[in-house]
Amino acid sequence: MKQLLFFLACCSGFPCLAGDGGTFANGTWQGRLHRTDGVDIVFNFEVKDSAARKVIYIRNAGERLLVDEVSVKGDSVNFTMPFFDSEFKTALQPNGRLEGQWIRHLPERNVVFPFTAIPHESARFSTAVAPAKNVSGRWATYFVTPKDTDFAVGEFKQTASKVTGTFLTTTGDYRFLEGTVSGDTLRLSTFDGSHAFVFQAIINDDHSLSEGVFYAGPGSKEQWYAHKDAKASLPAATALAGMRPGQTQLDFAFPALDGKIVSIKDPAFKGKVVIVTLLGSWCPNCMDENAYLAKWYEQNKSRGVAIIGLAYERTTDAAASVKALQPFIHRFGITYPLLLTGVTPGDPQKGEKTLPQLTGVKGFPTTIFIDREGNVKAVHTGFSGPGTGEHYETFKKEFNELVDQLLKQPLAAAN
Repeated sequence: MKQLLFFLACCSGFPCLAGDGGTFANGTWQGRLHRTDGVDIVFNFEVKDSAARKVIYIRNAGERLLVDEVSVKGDSVNFTMPFFDSEFKTALQPNGRLEGQWIRHLPERNVVFPFTAIPHESARFSTAVAPAKNVSGRWATYFVTPKDTDFAVGEFKQTASKVTGTFLTTTGDYRFLEGTVSGDTLRLSTFDGSHAFVFQAIINDDHSLSEGVFYAGPGSKEQWYAHKDAKASLPAATALAGMRPGQTQLDFAFPALDGKIVSIKDPAFKGKVVIVTLLGSWCPNCMDENAYLAKWYEQNKSRGVAIIGLAYERTTDAAASVKALQPFIHRFGITYPLLLTGVTPGDPQKGEKTLPQLTGVKGFPTTIFIDREGNVKAVHTGFSGPGTGEHYETFKKEFNELVDQLLKQPLAAAN
């Protein structure tokens, strides 16, 4: 999906504060990432004991993201996010709070974000005022940037003052958002180690949202507005990219993580339905798609299907790319090959350099469906993940229907 380049507004760094005798308590915590403009990106996490050690679950709506690399030594509490190469370095304070920093490691620099966490605090936002409106439903949404206005579809569900939902765009979704309605004010937030977002807006009597602000990372923000529209929809996911005129098949060969060259023309893929997914370890929507694909592949690989992942990492350094992809593989149990394209997602010629048969690479993930004859039958840009509710169920249904259709192609015709 479209990623805001909020990390350009890099903080210079904030030292962890020395603690003195606090306890890293089990239970629900409220975490706060402190932006440069005074706005906090708020999220919740749970601390538990597991096999004589601490684990953390980052909580966003229906998601519980396990963080199992947690170090507690004296007053120091440090934990590494499972994806996206980021970590927290904190110190316990006498009042039991954590103070420190979240560090996002990028190839060219580190982004440092001051952080505070409050124990035994389950609230995400204050709801001192009872909700005056209900935002449940679908919303036609417009994010305003200096250059243009981007359309999205908002999907929200409200129970009392609590709201969950997401925004869907042509290249993905904003994953699991959680927040509240207090009076006529909507607030939503999320944090997953990459996304660090807050959305707020005023709910009007005419079924519109106004004065919206989308806060991302240390300092970036966009204006947004929306109106309720049960028929709001995005263009078909197959409309953004396809094959160039006269082209029907892909032709690529890239190294796997062990250095072995793997080609789409290898005998291992002959006569099979092949799914090629374009991904990056930096991409939250790619995380969601590969979580689905890894499980699906184990259940369906005996049917004559194969999956190949093409990785576009933030660095062209092979060793660094392999290191970034390993958590992806281990967390989801990926057994299909991931190949290193050696091209970064920000390269304007990434499509021409890697898959010149395509009209372009418009977003991540991009999923390409290839029939048993080796012909590309569909190019699907973006992914509607589990945070999108019914859209995710629709994706799974259409995904399986397409694969079933391709598998019905007679082997005689394929050979």
